[in-house]
Amino acid sequence: MTHKYRFLTCSVLAAMLFSASPAMAKEGDWILRVRAIDVIPTEESGDILPGFPGEQVSVNDSIMPEVDITYMASDNIGIELIAATTKHNASGKSGVTGSLDKLASTWVLPPTLTVQYHFAPDAKVRPYVGAGINYTLFYAEDASSALEAAVGATRVNLSDSFGWAAQAGVDIELNERMFLNLDVKYIDIDTTARLDTTAAGTQRVRISLDPVVVGIGLGIKL
Repeated sequence: MTHKYRFLTCSVLAAMLFSASPAMAKEGDWILRVRAIDVIPTEESGDILPGFPGEQVSVNDSIMPEVDITYMASDNIGIELIAATTKHNASGKSGVTGSLDKLASTWVLPPTLTVQYHFAPDAKVRPYVGAGINYTLFYAEDASSALEAAVGATRVNLSDSFGWAAQAGVDIELNERMFLNLDVKYIDIDTTARLDTTAAGTQRVRISLDPVVVGIGLGIKL
């Protein structure tokens, strides 16, 4: 068992063994969560066109903090707004662009709104599922030095995205107000990257990022 999974297992056991009276979230309550998240793209890339047919890109993972706020519309129904921003690199996978490795970087801001169903609001271990919508903004896009050395000054732009999101998680009480939270989300994110280069003209590549977002953190009933 790796250190990562030992830590996770110990955290869950500690939460279950040393809990006090339930930190139950009831209708009208507000909940604040802070998580560490790993954003793992499951990307599918089109070709870089028109100049590099058959050449595609990959996108790296990113670990960052996340904050969300939940309003309990009833004992079982929560409405959650998720906010986090992460930085990702796009790299060539083969051919000429693959030899350059990193092609560009971008920051991603994907505010996501989900409606959750909490199965056991009165229990110490409270699983939930959710579904909702997402709007993703890309900002601070930047061409890599390797790309600009190959094709000259380059301007990078990624189109914003609108899609759906799915979520599953569990809250495990720690005391009357705080709880441990484990959460997994899938977010539908599609974008077109446009590279306006000096030597190779305008190149475009369609990317479906579709990340899985794995998080662990703490929540507090406000």
